[in-house]
Amino acid sequence: MSWCIGVWAMALLCAWIPAGGYVVETTVPLAQACPAPDAWNLSSASPTQLQWSTSLAYLQQVLTVAPLGSAAQLTEIQSVIQTALNAWTGVDSTSANPNFVPGVVGAIGTTTTVDACTADDGSGADGVNTICFNQSSEDFTIGVLAFTRTITANAPGVSVGASGPAAFVGQLLDSDTLFNNTGQVNFATPGVISTPQGVGSYDLASLLTHELGHYFGLDHSAVRRAIMFPFAPPPGTMIGTLPSPGAPDSQLADDDRTGMRVLYPNPAETVYLGTITGHVVPANPFALAIFPPTAAGQTVTGIFGTQVVAVDADTGAVVAATLGGWSCNASNPAVLFDGSYRIDRLPLGRNFIVYAEPLDGLATGSSFYETANGLCGESQQNPCSPPAVNTNFTARIKP
Repeated sequence: MSWCIGVWAMALLCAWIPAGGYVVETTVPLAQACPAPDAWNLSSASPTQLQWSTSLAYLQQVLTVAPLGSAAQLTEIQSVIQTALNAWTGVDSTSANPNFVPGVVGAIGTTTTVDACTADDGSGADGVNTICFNQSSEDFTIGVLAFTRTITANAPGVSVGASGPAAFVGQLLDSDTLFNNTGQVNFATPGVISTPQGVGSYDLASLLTHELGHYFGLDHSAVRRAIMFPFAPPPGTMIGTLPSPGAPDSQLADDDRTGMRVLYPNPAETVYLGTITGHVVPANPFALAIFPPTAAGQTVTGIFGTQVVAVDADTGAVVAATLGGWSCNASNPAVLFDGSYRIDRLPLGRNFIVYAEPLDGLATGSSFYETANGLCGESQQNPCSPPAVNTNFTARIKP
């Protein structure tokens, strides 16, 4: 039995600048095959549940309108979790909406609750998807506010704990989000974050929505306005605007929404069917000669680790962005680092300007799983080594 583990952390940032890439997480198959996108199996007979720990003793760092330690506090936190979940399932033109439901572990309002987070620290795995406020993990290094660990199948039939057998490579089997409980930081719900009580606290809604993006299979984005940008907004502030019944996904940016449409496409879609593809290569191809071969007989032929952004030519709005640098042909599955990029699920009937920029700002190559050997894995059947992220180039724009 084998599976793949990934960990994504959200860190604090002293300054957060508004700006709107989707980058999907991938799993390298155990057998010779191309990396597969990570996603839940929507054809399951029962919905995928998201549970959370209601251990009252561990919720003192979550500031709420309701009194700490009360049943009302638990209800308020659960409402924030539901709202964050609704942001992703509320994206239009996806197939995910009816397939995800939240669950609650233990009896609300009591101090003796069933703890679903006992196997979620370190490398533990139980196949139960949880949000945990009750662990002080060694992964909470300075600046890490929360992190999500996902476990995916690298072969059909793989399972972990209560997950059941996987139907495909890349199927998400277990996803756990841990909030920093080391006493370093406080979190606040939307009713508190903008009040004097919330000064110095981080917005629980923004962090939850970000972490649930990982839960659904998205990696970080280098677009600063995206909810999947790897840094939290400053204390006392939130990302985007408060959701409403008519706009449950208001905290997301267009690139977040595009990522959801890519991972969970609607088979009846008629609008978001546009695709832009291409390659990012240096003006001087000899510049690539300094990179060692990525595998036997394979050389680096394009720039790896670029952010490629599609901007609406008429409005200037960022519609989607992605991480460029590689391709893989299913008929001959070997990852080629040729500078390829592909942006799917763009709206039809609009004009786009595409530009490539190096990852040399706040979001660097280390923010992305793919740049840290996430495309190659450890299988002897598919050995390769990603090249270093190339930041030594000037941004280029193509209409």
